Amino acid sequence: MPVSLEDVEKARKTLAGVICRTGLAYTNTVSEMSGNHVYLKMENLQRTGSFKLRGAYNKIANLSEKEKSKGVIASSAGNHAQGVALAATTFGISSTIVMPKHAPLSKVNATRGYGAKVVLHGDVYDEAYAKARCIQAEENSTFVHPFDDPMVIAGQGTIALELLEDLPEVEVVVVPIGGGGLISGMAVALKNLKPSIKIIGVQTKNMPCMAEAISRKCIVTIDKIPTIADGIAVKTPGNLNFDIVKHFVDDIVTVDEEEIAGAILLLLERIKTIAEGAGAAAIAAVLHRLSQYKGRKIAAVISGGNIDVNTMTRIINKGMVKSGRKVFFDTMISDKPGTLWTLLQLIADAGANVLAVTHSRDNQGVALGYAKVELELETADKEQIYAIKRLMEEKQYCVNIR
Repeated sequence: MPVSLEDVEKARKTLAGVICRTGLAYTNTVSEMSGNHVYLKMENLQRTGSFKLRGAYNKIANLSEKEKSKGVIASSAGNHAQGVALAATTFGISSTIVMPKHAPLSKVNATRGYGAKVVLHGDVYDEAYAKARCIQAEENSTFVHPFDDPMVIAGQGTIALELLEDLPEVEVVVVPIGGGGLISGMAVALKNLKPSIKIIGVQTKNMPCMAEAISRKCIVTIDKIPTIADGIAVKTPGNLNFDIVKHFVDDIVTVDEEEIAGAILLLLERIKTIAEGAGAAAIAAVLHRLSQYKGRKIAAVISGGNIDVNTMTRIINKGMVKSGRKVFFDTMISDKPGTLWTLLQLIADAGANVLAVTHSRDNQGVALGYAKVELELETADKEQIYAIKRLMEEKQYCVNIR
């Protein structure tokens, strides 16, 4: 293997006093929902808001003085960017980070705040990577790869050392996968220290590069599809990572966008912690893809918490609609005084909260003498939604749920 347990243990010494030892939190909510004993490794509370600092700092700390003098460059969807920027600034060297054009603004601003020059290029990580390599060739700087590098892999593996110390009886570890750096480092440590442990990787269905590579038994590049899990939106897995995953990882599952959004909302509302899409992927897998495990001690890595506020707002709204906490109704009413009040009173009596009302006479398809009413309602659950729909239909309203 390109990375050994000794490399991970050495990385831990390098990172001492730099990173935070993140907590391992038991979650009653996810445990009850999944039928297991679920613990969360809270890397969303790490410095820079992600595990990425571990690998970035370990790599930069081990550069030669000549390599440091040239400055460093990296490509990143955002979290590796912040790790490289902070590590480079700590060592007093310059850093340039190429990020996708649509990287969350919070990650872009934080990267600049840590002292890096930021270049925005491409739609996904892989396009940013190609641009970073071009800049590196022009400036002769030192490239810090986000996942396909032994020092980076070893740094990420230090999470596993903490995990096993805090929960030596852990049976299953669930880890998000982008290019594979995090799961590679953790797998090396976990399988060497506790061979019986099951390691489950998680990818988004929109970008399952490692899952496809393992299935086809070779490195593949897949087409890009937008995903809210930008931190694991990688088209091509790393070569070193592929070899380690193939050797050590027991299974890779994929989760869809709604499942990730639901996990973000669950973590926010019930567990009181903020996770980005990639960070919530492991919880989505525990809830929706690991039904074969019951009564097991499972640790899920919440890999990052750097989520854009606008993205969070959309996810919350989408999650509330999916869970029946919010609904949109369309109906027609007679265009007479008091008819809108009658409709709203009916909704209020049914126990729903009206968030917004649009009343229009001029929409296409609205007959003369009528008005179209669009309602945004806050509801308790899907059962209440359909109870309100039945009640409205009993009162002769024609109802459409959007």
